[in-house]
Amino acid sequence: MPGAAEVSIVHGADQKEGPATPGMSRREAFATDSLWAGSVSTEPGMVSGWHHHADTDTIIYVLTGELLLEFGPDGATSVLAKPGDWVFVPRGTVHRESNPSTVPADLVAVRVGEGETLVNVPGPEQG
Repeated sequence: MPGAAEVSIVHGADQKEGPATPGMSRREAFATDSLWAGSVSTEPGMVSGWHHHADTDTIIYVLTGELLLEFGPDGATSVLAKPGDWVFVPRGTVHRESNPSTVPADLVAVRVGEGETLVNVPGPEQG
Protein backbone atom coordinates (compact mmCIF):
# COMPACT_ATOMS: atom_id res chain seq x y z
CA MET A 1 0.00 0.00 0.00
CA PRO A 2 1.39 3.43 -0.88
CA GLY A 3 2.41 5.83 1.89
CA ALA A 4 -0.28 6.98 4.31
CA ALA A 5 -0.18 10.50 2.83
CA GLU A 6 -1.33 9.23 -0.57
CA VAL A 7 -4.84 8.44 -1.74
CA SER A 8 -4.83 5.01 -3.33
CA ILE A 9 -7.27 2.67 -5.04
CA VAL A 10 -7.39 -1.10 -5.40
CA HIS A 11 -9.63 -2.24 -8.24
CA GLY A 12 -11.70 -5.38 -7.64
CA ALA A 13 -9.61 -7.46 -10.02
CA ASP A 14 -6.43 -6.30 -8.27
CA GLN A 15 -7.35 -7.61 -4.82
CA LYS A 16 -5.12 -10.45 -3.66
CA GLU A 17 -5.95 -13.59 -1.71
CA GLY A 18 -6.49 -12.85 1.95
CA PRO A 19 -5.95 -15.03 5.03
CA ALA A 20 -7.66 -18.42 4.63
CA THR A 21 -10.31 -20.07 6.80
CA PRO A 22 -11.97 -23.25 5.49
CA GLY A 23 -15.23 -22.41 3.68
CA MET A 24 -14.47 -18.73 3.08
CA SER A 25 -12.84 -16.80 0.26
CA ARG A 26 -11.17 -13.60 1.48
CA ARG A 27 -9.79 -10.96 -0.88
CA GLU A 28 -7.46 -8.32 0.54
CA ALA A 29 -7.71 -4.72 -0.65
CA PHE A 30 -5.54 -2.97 1.94
CA ALA A 31 -3.28 -4.14 4.75
CA THR A 32 -1.05 -2.10 7.07
CA ASP A 33 0.42 -2.77 10.50
CA SER A 34 -2.88 -1.70 12.12
CA LEU A 35 -5.61 -2.19 9.49
CA TRP A 36 -6.92 -4.89 7.14
CA ALA A 37 -9.74 -4.32 4.65
CA GLY A 38 -11.20 -6.60 2.04
CA SER A 39 -14.10 -8.67 0.83
CA VAL A 40 -15.38 -12.09 1.86
CA SER A 41 -17.48 -14.46 -0.26
CA THR A 42 -19.26 -17.63 0.85
CA GLU A 43 -21.50 -20.06 -1.01
CA PRO A 44 -25.07 -20.86 0.15
CA GLY A 45 -25.04 -23.33 3.04
CA MET A 46 -21.32 -22.81 3.74
CA VAL A 47 -20.07 -23.15 7.34
CA SER A 48 -16.55 -21.87 8.05
CA GLY A 49 -13.96 -23.27 10.41
CA TRP A 50 -13.64 -21.83 13.93
CA HIS A 51 -11.26 -18.89 14.19
CA HIS A 52 -10.57 -15.53 15.83
CA HIS A 53 -8.87 -12.34 14.76
CA ALA A 54 -6.33 -12.06 17.62
CA ASP A 55 -5.80 -8.45 18.64
CA THR A 56 -7.92 -6.93 15.86
CA ASP A 57 -11.53 -5.75 16.08
CA THR A 58 -13.59 -6.68 13.02
CA ILE A 59 -16.45 -4.77 11.40
CA ILE A 60 -18.49 -6.59 8.74
CA TYR A 61 -21.04 -5.17 6.31
CA VAL A 62 -23.38 -7.62 4.55
CA LEU A 63 -23.95 -6.88 0.85
CA THR A 64 -25.77 -10.06 -0.25
CA GLY A 65 -26.84 -13.35 1.31
CA GLU A 66 -26.83 -13.82 5.07
CA LEU A 67 -24.18 -14.08 7.76
CA LEU A 68 -24.85 -16.33 10.75
CA LEU A 69 -22.06 -15.77 13.26
CA GLU A 70 -21.77 -18.29 16.13
CA PHE A 71 -19.63 -17.53 19.19
CA GLY A 72 -19.39 -17.79 22.98
CA PRO A 73 -19.09 -20.85 25.20
CA ASP A 74 -19.67 -23.99 23.11
CA GLY A 75 -20.59 -21.71 20.17
CA ALA A 76 -24.10 -21.48 21.61
CA THR A 77 -24.67 -17.75 20.94
CA SER A 78 -25.36 -16.40 17.45
CA VAL A 79 -26.40 -13.35 15.46
CA LEU A 80 -27.97 -13.36 11.98
CA ALA A 81 -27.13 -10.44 9.68
CA LYS A 82 -28.83 -9.71 6.37
CA PRO A 83 -28.06 -7.27 3.53
CA GLY A 84 -27.56 -3.77 4.91
CA ASP A 85 -26.63 -5.01 8.40
CA TRP A 86 -23.36 -4.30 10.22
CA VAL A 87 -21.68 -6.74 12.64
CA PHE A 88 -18.96 -5.92 15.19
CA VAL A 89 -16.72 -8.80 16.35
CA PRO A 90 -14.47 -7.82 19.28
CA ARG A 91 -10.81 -8.82 19.14
CA GLY A 92 -10.08 -12.38 20.23
CA THR A 93 -13.71 -13.59 19.92
CA VAL A 94 -13.66 -17.24 18.79
CA HIS A 95 -16.39 -17.66 16.17
CA ARG A 96 -17.44 -19.30 12.93
CA GLU A 97 -19.51 -17.92 10.11
CA SER A 98 -22.07 -19.52 7.85
CA ASN A 99 -24.37 -18.50 5.03
CA PRO A 100 -27.82 -20.02 5.68
CA SER A 101 -29.36 -18.28 2.65
CA THR A 102 -29.94 -19.70 -0.83
CA VAL A 103 -27.70 -17.13 -2.54
CA PRO A 104 -23.97 -16.40 -2.23
CA ALA A 105 -23.01 -14.04 0.61
CA ASP A 106 -20.78 -11.09 -0.17
CA LEU A 107 -19.36 -9.14 2.75
CA VAL A 108 -17.00 -6.23 3.34
CA ALA A 109 -14.69 -6.65 6.33
CA VAL A 110 -12.39 -4.17 8.08
CA ARG A 111 -10.04 -5.11 10.92
CA VAL A 112 -8.31 -2.62 13.18
CA GLY A 113 -5.59 -3.53 15.65
CA GLU A 114 -2.05 -4.86 15.78
CA GLY A 115 -0.49 -8.16 14.71
CA GLU A 116 -2.00 -11.29 13.14
CA THR A 117 -5.45 -10.86 11.63
CA LEU A 118 -6.41 -14.54 11.61
CA VAL A 119 -5.94 -17.50 13.93
CA ASN A 120 -7.73 -20.76 12.99
CA VAL A 121 -8.66 -22.91 16.03
CA PRO A 122 -10.08 -26.45 16.41
CA GLY A 123 -13.40 -25.43 17.98
CA PRO A 124 -15.36 -22.93 20.07
CA GLU A 125 -14.57 -21.88 23.61
CA GLN A 126 -15.71 -24.48 26.13
CA GLY A 127 -18.50 -23.44 28.50
